[in-house]
Amino acid sequence: MEKDSGIIRLEDIYKIYRVGNQEVRALDGVSLSVCRNEYVAIMGPSGSGKSTLMNILGCLDSPDSGHYYLNGVDVSEMDDGDLADVRNREIGFVFQSFNLLPRYNALENVALPMVYAGVPARERLSRAAAALESVALGARMDHRPNELSGGQKQRVALARALINNPSIILADEPTGNLDTSTSIEIMRLFDEIYRRGNTVIVVTHEEDIASYAHRIIRLRDGKIESDEENTDITKTFKFHTK
Repeated sequence: MEKDSGIIRLEDIYKIYRVGNQEVRALDGVSLSVCRNEYVAIMGPSGSGKSTLMNILGCLDSPDSGHYYLNGVDVSEMDDGDLADVRNREIGFVFQSFNLLPRYNALENVALPMVYAGVPARERLSRAAAALESVALGARMDHRPNELSGGQKQRVALARALINNPSIILADEPTGNLDTSTSIEIMRLFDEIYRRGNTVIVVTHEEDIASYAHRIIRLRDGKIESDEENTDITKTFKFHTK
């Protein structure tokens, strides 16, 4: 495979931390690729390396060695400023804790990434309103986070993640603070996003959340333990829609 043939390609990625006198290999020679419009879940127990891998995929951190190609560009050795630009342009984030600014309403929270992208104010508000409509929150645009339910907050976070038309939607435990019925609702939204042509990567420790993905990568001790197609995806959706 050529370096630019997939949206993501990791080559022999290492990330090592020192805890006292001990060396912890959070990522120990990880190599993988993700093609455009894949829906991937990354799983693993605590300490498996999945959070470290998420940080590298999201350009929140850099590997100690190895190469990370994003859309054919090696981002592994970029400085913080260049990484911030890549994050804003290429990656839409969805977090367990929503990461909404409490003093801003839903419309302003969704519009925020466009401020950093230099989009004019009128266009920002127009696009943010359309994004909120697309996640069925058109009637909650002027509500602040403390006036929204957990599911509504995550819908705002999803609209914000999509606002700059990123290459990748990267979700870290996106249903961790939600009840079961709301979790199913949010995962159906992720499936809709995938079906529109987006690349979706979900980092989770929950088997039922990973079961929505079409490919499941499992980590253990900083290495890829398995990387398999989810052959039960049809069964999963039949179960979750009952």
